[in-house]
Amino acid sequence: MKILVASHTYIVDLNCEKLRALSQLEPEIEVTVVVPKRWKPGGVQNRIIETEYRDEGTFKIVPVSNFSQNHQGLLTFGADLISLLKEFRPQIIQVEQGSRGLAYTQMIALNQLLGLKAKNVFFTWWNLPYHLKLPVALLEKYNLNHSHGIISGNQDGAEVLRQRGYKGAIKVMPQLGVDESLFTHKAQPELAAKLDIKKEDFIVGFVGRFVQEKGLLTLLQALITLKDKPWKLLLLGRGELQSQLIKIAAENNIEERLILVESVPHNEVANYINLMSTLVLPSETTYKFKTLTSVGWKEQFGHVLIEAMACQVPVIGSDSGEIPYVIGDAGLVFPEGDAQALANCLVQLMDKPDFAHTLGEIGYQKAMIKYTNKALAKQQLEFYQDLVISH
Repeated sequence: MKILVASHTYIVDLNCEKLRALSQLEPEIEVTVVVPKRWKPGGVQNRIIETEYRDEGTFKIVPVSNFSQNHQGLLTFGADLISLLKEFRPQIIQVEQGSRGLAYTQMIALNQLLGLKAKNVFFTWWNLPYHLKLPVALLEKYNLNHSHGIISGNQDGAEVLRQRGYKGAIKVMPQLGVDESLFTHKAQPELAAKLDIKKEDFIVGFVGRFVQEKGLLTLLQALITLKDKPWKLLLLGRGELQSQLIKIAAENNIEERLILVESVPHNEVANYINLMSTLVLPSETTYKFKTLTSVGWKEQFGHVLIEAMACQVPVIGSDSGEIPYVIGDAGLVFPEGDAQALANCLVQLMDKPDFAHTLGEIGYQKAMIKYTNKALAKQQLEFYQDLVISH
């Protein structure tokens, strides 16, 4: 099977592990990944990334000239895409820019024009209802009408697409897996000593952006009610809430229990997760964000949950978006924004170390069976095989 995947996501080599695993599942599988030649991610890495060609036999990364260097929806490719499609002749074309990505429209048109007869698939994270105006509504309608299958990063996203009239095959799975060689259970005595973490400390951990919608104020409120317990709060990340978190901690005389660590490279995050007694993702759905087509945000997956699970760290999450599906019976779930319910979850783990250990084990098993790059590659291949057979 020849599979072509297009997305700016794969300019980062770490993000390619699932597709690399896919190319190794069966002898006749070839995976070609189309990435923009030049991309400007914005945010922290405010620079233009120049991508490079890679040939690993059955797995190739091919930079193609592109228009729009920092907007996923507007990303399209130059004429060199045509010669690549002609030569490779894929059976599956997957574009990972959402339901109204212009690159997907372009691929659908070229698939028809070149008579490739490939199955059109797109990936989306979007998990809130939305309204489209012309001409974007027509663009999405064209894309949905020509899709043989869709991969949605979450359950809510699949439901939104059904509401928009899509009746074809939908597979729910995340875009990226967890690297179990990196995210693995490993004691960190030196790092613990450096951060003044003692054996008896119960470390409540959070990894992500310090912003309102990630629920950090709720987490802090929950911990304030548990002052008599020997906890410390390890926050990994940065964001606009930082000064407010420090201020609230000071007002409640718990600032010495706060451990703030800014900007850690992704390959070192596992070391910090391994210091945690539990990882908490207390995300809160919000409707304050506006884009051209929709309002709001809710947790689309919570990748840090599967990273913690791979490290055998028990997880606690709110019921925002995809979190309860990711956790299932492998951790504890509380109603978003409910500090008392979150405090109750924390107490369960603090007071029952055996229970916490069991949850860590269940989480680990789930991550290994369902969320490693190889596990996701297998799910993706089965989905493709069904599409090729059923159409």
